[in-house]
Amino acid sequence: MGRLGQPRVALVTSSYHPHLGGVESHVRHVARELRGQGTAVEVWSVDRGEHLGVTELDGTVVRHLPTPLPARSGRALASFGLSAPRAWHAWRSAFRAFRPELLHVQCFGPNGVYAAALARRTGTPLVLSSHGETFMDDHDAFGTSALMREGLRRTIAAAAVTTGCSEQVLDDLRERFGLVGGSVVPNGVGPVPTTPPSGTLPDELGLPDAPIVLGVGRLEMTKGFDLLVEAVAGVDPDLAPTLVLGGDGSQREALRAMGERVGLGDRLRLVGPLDEAGVDTWMRRADVVVMPSRREAFGIVALEAWRSGTPLVATNLGGPASFVTDGVDGLLVDPVNTGALARAVESLLRDPERRAALGAAGEASARRYTWRAVADAYATIHAQVVGPAREQAREQADEHPAESSHEGPATR
Repeated sequence: MGRLGQPRVALVTSSYHPHLGGVESHVRHVARELRGQGTAVEVWSVDRGEHLGVTELDGTVVRHLPTPLPARSGRALASFGLSAPRAWHAWRSAFRAFRPELLHVQCFGPNGVYAAALARRTGTPLVLSSHGETFMDDHDAFGTSALMREGLRRTIAAAAVTTGCSEQVLDDLRERFGLVGGSVVPNGVGPVPTTPPSGTLPDELGLPDAPIVLGVGRLEMTKGFDLLVEAVAGVDPDLAPTLVLGGDGSQREALRAMGERVGLGDRLRLVGPLDEAGVDTWMRRADVVVMPSRREAFGIVALEAWRSGTPLVATNLGGPASFVTDGVDGLLVDPVNTGALARAVESLLRDPERRAALGAAGEASARRYTWRAVADAYATIHAQVVGPAREQAREQADEHPAESSHEGPATR
């Protein structure tokens, strides 16, 4: 048990460092904040084949666990039959080593399937936090896999609490996966990073003396960077902005080819993955940050743009519309209308005073979204969930003292 009665919590995430992304950032900051409050925390992540084992990040133990799932082909089923017992042993071993009182699934995937099974087997309370994985996945895992759909439905039914990073996320869980209720715990943003940035940085590119339009995120269709390429190509050629895209994904080469096709040429720069400090460095160099997602669960990029004081143009299709005030701390646009997107970007490039006003308002808005507030919201949920479980365990121990050493949660 942590100080002041905080429960022992395993944050079971679909992805984690060394991979970069919104969920990875969310879990890393939450783990750091919870530990700072005295909570005993481990991060359990999916082993993608790197066999990283047990590592440590920011003083938090990270366990990279295998999560094989069955598939329909005979060969895949045979492979699963061989790998599943070893995977289950790894999860049981992680449980015995840490003895969590609560399993908190962050972004449901194979990690959630195993966490839910472990919760059932050990009697450990379960909390689920969704980050839009049900509609932000370009590969549509929930549309193509009956196992994933049923696994999510069962996990929602079993979870003591389900949260989403926005009402849009919760609405999808309610409409398609049987959620009743649910609460919003948004994303956050920290102070300006002080660590040296990694990745390709502005000084390394020899950029022309022209405006910079920046997009950051996974280079996948859902994120809409093809729409942004088309929009920037439609901006007045006299402005000649350079479009910089930070991130990686399956659409990288397609975006490069599209840039050539629409005439951007060297005015499209694909700078690859960026860590948080690298994102901040680019945002402070940019004139406008654009988030052109076809659908967005929340959008940490919006908070990072606010923190940097750089004006934001964000999609109105999803999460950002719930926290960005159009015309005050950003501009909201339907990015599928690439003409409207181009006009929004061009209007800001032509108006430095408006850019400054939007940037200053964004900096003020960012102060409402701290990782401390996110961790506090989770800590409240954890205490509400674990308190009754502890009381029940104490009652069972009093009634059956000889059985109180079982593998499930107890008053440790």
